[in-house]
Amino acid sequence: MKIAKICIYVAAAVAMAVAASSCDEGKSYAELLNEQDMYVNNYLADHTVMLDVPADTVFEYGPDAPFYRLDEDGNMYMQVLEPGTKGNKVKDDEQIYFRYTRYALINYKDGQLPTGGGNNISLSPAWFRFNNYQLQSSAEWGVGIQTPLKYLPVDCKVNIVIKSEYGITSESSNVQPYLWTLTYERRR
Repeated sequence: MKIAKICIYVAAAVAMAVAASSCDEGKSYAELLNEQDMYVNNYLADHTVMLDVPADTVFEYGPDAPFYRLDEDGNMYMQVLEPGTKGNKVKDDEQIYFRYTRYALINYKDGQLPTGGGNNISLSPAWFRFNNYQLQSSAEWGVGIQTPLKYLPVDCKVNIVIKSEYGITSESSNVQPYLWTLTYERRR
């Protein structure tokens, strides 16, 4: 009986030591979420932010347009650079190609974006099927990049701040927000 108690105490001590060391090695998920909020707020502090999407979905647009909060939790903020052609709305399950450049907001400092990375649609096309998250090719990009098309025509161009939970699914555990510059088009 004494040996069993000693084994239990030793196992508990080892478990506590492992738990304590794992806390020292990295940040908790809650801390990472707080940092993500800080990076987004740091970027948006240099811009005008509207807390609601216009009721008539007529957005101000251009490089000095405000960022519109797209959800109540502040996971996505969109700035319309070019509003697109009126009536050119996307249909559910329609294949949409997009060009993007994205910037890690963790590296945004002194009003300057870091170097971005992205694609050239003719060399490395990226696409999704609108509102069809059953397909891996659509789901992998996350909800965030499709959201502007709920408000704007297919040929629009936007900047959108996307927090990790709405971004690329394989990167969501990194808890890093990105600014995406996106243009959309149909297959030619």
